[in-house]
Amino acid sequence: MTYVAARTSGAEGAPLIFTFHGTGGDEHQFHGLASQLIPDAHVVSPRGDVSEMGANRYFRRAGEGVYDMDDLWARAQSMAEFIEAERARVGAARVIALGYSNGANILAAVALLRPDLVDDAILMHPLIPWSPEAQPGLSGKRVLVTAGRHDPICPAPLTEAFETYLQEQGADVAVAWHDGGHELRQTELAAIKSFLGITAPV
Repeated sequence: MTYVAARTSGAEGAPLIFTFHGTGGDEHQFHGLASQLIPDAHVVSPRGDVSEMGANRYFRRAGEGVYDMDDLWARAQSMAEFIEAERARVGAARVIALGYSNGANILAAVALLRPDLVDDAILMHPLIPWSPEAQPGLSGKRVLVTAGRHDPICPAPLTEAFETYLQEQGADVAVAWHDGGHELRQTELAAIKSFLGITAPV
């Protein structure tokens, strides 16, 4: 599977970072942030190939929180193949992935299908409105979830349920909450830096 994507070549032996935009974003939304977080990293940022009234997305939905599940899993499989191919191309020993909103949801779906592809997953405001099946391959995987306590799009109880699910699979889960809604806040960047072990200013 191929996607329109932004790519930055990093240093030999550096991590590979994938970034996934939110609805209406594109491959540039978080591409620069990844390079700021780890300046020598390889960065790959695919653009969602679904258009929702002109807004880029990674899978179809019937409404807010109402997913076309068949389309979600088909596109998650395609994204997993893309990630696998990029991993092989770059040859990085460590793979980090960061996604926001719709991008977090496709990243979560990929992790549920192929937990071997990403070592460290950063899910910003994910919405998982179904009960995933057990995935023992998530055991030991590092996951950071960031969320807003009053997010009207990603209700806190669903975020907490997904956190519980990940813990039950044996994942190493960290959660960073803020008191707002669906917007990204500076505290989330601080949580991401801490999760990745970054001490330098970004």
